[in-house]
This record gives sequence, structure tokens and C-alpha cells, in this order.
Amino acid sequence: METDRIRLRPWSENDKEALFKYASDPDVGPGAGWSPHQSVDESLDIIRTHFSNDHTWAIELKSTGEAIGAMGYMLSGESNISIGENDAEVGYWVAKPYWNQGICTEALRLLVDYCAKLKTIQSLWGDYFVDNPASARVMEKCGFRETGTTSYCSHLYGGSNRPVKILKLELK
Repeated sequence: METDRIRLRPWSENDKEALFKYASDPDVGPGAGWSPHQSVDESLDIIRTHFSNDHTWAIELKSTGEAIGAMGYMLSGESNISIGENDAEVGYWVAKPYWNQGICTEALRLLVDYCAKLKTIQSLWGDYFVDNPASARVMEKCGFRETGTTSYCSHLYGGSNRPVKILKLELK
């Protein structure tokens, strides 16, 4: 999946240095609910254990070939929130040097199109920490709407003390 600027592609173990460079930034991970990476080895482990599947992609900047973020979805049972059996929850982040450039919105649009056309997913869900409104704007630009539900995701980094708001996009 790609646009003029970005490509969603599988993660490779060769992405470990780029992942560490961006995921070690203390402003990036906590906004998405995970702690900053402490080493290249930790980033490699994340690639091997969390990113090596058929529903998580590297956001590659086509001009450099570098992985600058992640885009994916979690099925029912993997999700941070209670979703239906035929639903999925989106998750994403982009490196700080690329904030406010529309890259996450581009990547999420690719994912929404992929799920709508090629998957049997009925609804996509998303949640964002209320102190990270930029994440909400990405989803809203892609058609997600507030559900009126606020929750806590205590298993996420900082999630016990930070409420999340839940959004939804009907696909079918």
C-alpha cells in the first residue's frame, strides 16, 4: 500500500536502528501507550514479537526508504478496548520529526481502504489518550466518529492515570 510519499510495508529486522532512533524519543511512545525503547536490541525484539504479523506495517518514507512509524490493526481479543468479533482496532504512531505533516492520516487512509476492500472487518475502532488530541484528529480526518465512551487502558504505559476516548468507523 502506498501514496506518493509513503509506503506501508512489512517490518524487517534491518529496521531495528531506525525503530530505535525514533521509538527511543520520550515524546513518541508514551503518547501511544508504550514506553520509550532503551536499546537497539529492544527494538529488534519488538519487530520480532509485535510487528511480525500480517496486520502491522512500517510506515516507510519513500524518499529515504526509512521506517518512520507504524500502522496496523488488532483483531477482537488483541484490542485494548471491547470490540465486536468482526471488528478491529487501529494503532499507529509516527516519528516526531514527521509530526504535523499528514503522514499518519495518509497511512490510516491506506489502512481503512485496505480493510474496507480486502477484509471482512465490519467496523474499525480507535482510542486516544485525551492528552494526545493529534491522534484524535488523524482518526476524525479518516471518518472515525466519537462514541461518547471514555475508558482507561491500564495495561498501556501510563494508561491507569490517563483516560482514553473511543472512536468508531463503520465499514460495512
